[in-house]
Amino acid sequence: MRSHSLALAVAASLGLASAPAFAAGPAVTPAQIEQLQAQIAALQAQVQQLQTQSESLQAQSDAQSEVNVTQAQALEGAQKTQTNVDKLAKLVNDNKIGGRMFFDVSSIDQKTNGKKTDATGTGFDVKRFYLTVDHKFSDIWSANLTTDFQYSSAIGNTELFVKNAYVQGTFDPAFVLKVGAAGMPWTGYVEKYYGMRYVENTLTDRLKYANSADWGVHASGDLGQGFNYAVSVVNGAGYKNPSRSKGVDVEGRLAWEITPEFAVALGGYSGYLGQDKQTNSAEKRYSRGDVMVAYAGPMFRVGGEYFTAKNLSLVQQTVASPLSDKATGWSLWSSVRLAQTANGDVSVFGRYDNTDTSKTLNPFREDKYWNVGIEYPVLKSFKLAAVYKDTDATVGSLASPSQTKTKELGIWGDLKF
Repeated sequence: MRSHSLALAVAASLGLASAPAFAAGPAVTPAQIEQLQAQIAALQAQVQQLQTQSESLQAQSDAQSEVNVTQAQALEGAQKTQTNVDKLAKLVNDNKIGGRMFFDVSSIDQKTNGKKTDATGTGFDVKRFYLTVDHKFSDIWSANLTTDFQYSSAIGNTELFVKNAYVQGTFDPAFVLKVGAAGMPWTGYVEKYYGMRYVENTLTDRLKYANSADWGVHASGDLGQGFNYAVSVVNGAGYKNPSRSKGVDVEGRLAWEITPEFAVALGGYSGYLGQDKQTNSAEKRYSRGDVMVAYAGPMFRVGGEYFTAKNLSLVQQTVASPLSDKATGWSLWSSVRLAQTANGDVSVFGRYDNTDTSKTLNPFREDKYWNVGIEYPVLKSFKLAAVYKDTDATVGSLASPSQTKTKELGIWGDLKF
């Protein structure tokens, strides 16, 4: 339609321009009319070509507009998706969830004064099952929650505790502050070099001369040149009992890591173990001193721990003249790599503990413990160990001593996730 209108307009223009000539000159011949018609047809063809090109350009413009709209919508969707991905990445990066389980299947033969006890038998124990959540608020502030579940076939009962629940401020490598329930300075540090916590607690933890965690304020840091420290001001009753007392207890540790594998550490504890109450005051302060020398290399581990303690069971007394007592003990451990696998080292290990639990009041009291075993890595995060344990503990008084001997053989496991 546009091409015909344009052709008529051109023809009209030509006709008007020629009208004076037609009026003034001779009559138009048929050849001239035919020539004029040919010119009009050529013009119509040119106009049609221009119209086709115009429509093609318009179609391309419309298509490009649709592409632009589609691209804009796709870009908006991609931006929303990226925003959601960034939020998910932040959630994953700021929160870490993990767990660890210590378990065993073993056979126990236990005798007290020559007679078998109810602990004798075969059973499955989940000694520890930790579920951990870490949250990072910023480069300085973070938080941790670790639950502690255990089941013991010996007592036929399960227990669930909060092992760690603290807010942490990392202000400097030399000063990290934790407020809440957190690991104590000594036990965890010895465990790092001992390396076999899932088989047995370290010496002071096994005999309950030390708490692995407690409620309070905890500071630690790297002082440089291989020196590091940790200090805790706590309630004193351990992480299972966040009760209050009149005062606070203090535990500290100073270590010198001469090389990344070799370390020497000194530690100490002083307090009333959460037993100094308003209505029932404590008569004796509990104190403990610790020394550790250890090496933990790729081929083998070897180390030893020594402690001396006073008045563990005599903090609160009913006697007129409060009694005092002392205990000393030492532990030696070692492990040697036998072979390497894709999942870790196959190692043979052993340990021996010897403790005088009452040097002053009842010198006959003692606790001797040893184990030997072989460890195999099933997965990078899963280890099994075949272990034999032997414990010989004498308690009671001079008038009525009691000796308990325990032999245990089984499989112990350590699973991380």
